[in-house]
Amino acid sequence: MARRSAWLLASLVALLLAGGLLLATVPAAQDAVLRRMVARRMRAAPRDLFADDALRVLLCGTSSPLPHPTRAKACTAVFAGGRFWIVDVGPGAWNRLALSQVDGARIAGVLLTHFHSDHIGELGELNLQTWVAGRPGPLPVFGPPGVERVVAGFAEAYALDSGYRTAHHGAALLPPEAGRMEAHPVPGPAERGGLETVLDTDGVRITAFVVTHAPVRPAYGYRFDYRGRSVVVSGDTVQDRAVVAAARGADVLVHEAQANHLVAILREAAERSAHPRIAKILGDIPSYHTSPVQAAEVANEAHVRLLVLSHLTPPPPAWLVARAFVRGVDAVRPRGWILGDDGLLVTLPAGGDAVRVGRVE
Repeated sequence: MARRSAWLLASLVALLLAGGLLLATVPAAQDAVLRRMVARRMRAAPRDLFADDALRVLLCGTSSPLPHPTRAKACTAVFAGGRFWIVDVGPGAWNRLALSQVDGARIAGVLLTHFHSDHIGELGELNLQTWVAGRPGPLPVFGPPGVERVVAGFAEAYALDSGYRTAHHGAALLPPEAGRMEAHPVPGPAERGGLETVLDTDGVRITAFVVTHAPVRPAYGYRFDYRGRSVVVSGDTVQDRAVVAAARGADVLVHEAQANHLVAILREAAERSAHPRIAKILGDIPSYHTSPVQAAEVANEAHVRLLVLSHLTPPPPAWLVARAFVRGVDAVRPRGWILGDDGLLVTLPAGGDAVRVGRVE
């Protein structure tokens, strides 16, 4: 009896699977399933990143120039007062933001730390996509002196495309004026370790500080203050007392991190495999980045609540590599740190000291 019941159950499962496979080949059935999936996605309420009850940080790119299957290049989004700012916009950043259902129309500006390709490569696409989303005016782009050239270059590269979009969809939907970018050079602070105000509006204060990333001069980091909460983004830098000064007492420090012991393994492999150009580059980069342990030391000295390691070199492709990446951090900073990944969300409720870590998928 038990054997017969098992046989009947197996037969029923087989029939259901066969029926499902058969339906999957029918166009009408395919379309019905797709309509339900699309409708569910359209109706899905994205997490309210824009509520004015907190300062929020979303990692929209945690990789470096080295390839990774899921991480975008450098990108950090900061939400405050119903709008958001992007610190650096590396290749793949817009895709991550779109997957997170971020409303591009509510962008307030882009802040570039410096002009390496992995920090600016998606600027043209971000401008296009936020314009298409309904951004009401030109996109402000802040950065060190030289940002004018970067903005002008992307504007020229996308000029024909922008014209096609307006011609196709109409100026009422895509007004050319709103599709422009405006460059805003930020002068460096008057003294080393000082802060230069970028914006101070609607309760949001953004300041810039100079970091050490030679031969890039100047290179900046940025600090955001909103309703008693604060976030600092280091930009690319060596271990630098300027970051300590800017991050003093901050709730969150998003700091770049390069695991030089892993970079050394990659360099040795490149040398053995007769790739001298790659070996040369891998031998050069330790001189102008910060290791995870050094970033932990900076966070300790600045007394920040949470250190978030981002812009990871090499970006860990698996759990074992991730553990090797942060080797030694626990010994310096046993708690109050996290290895960042695309989609990581940190929420800082206004008027308190809570730090909530979650994800936006």
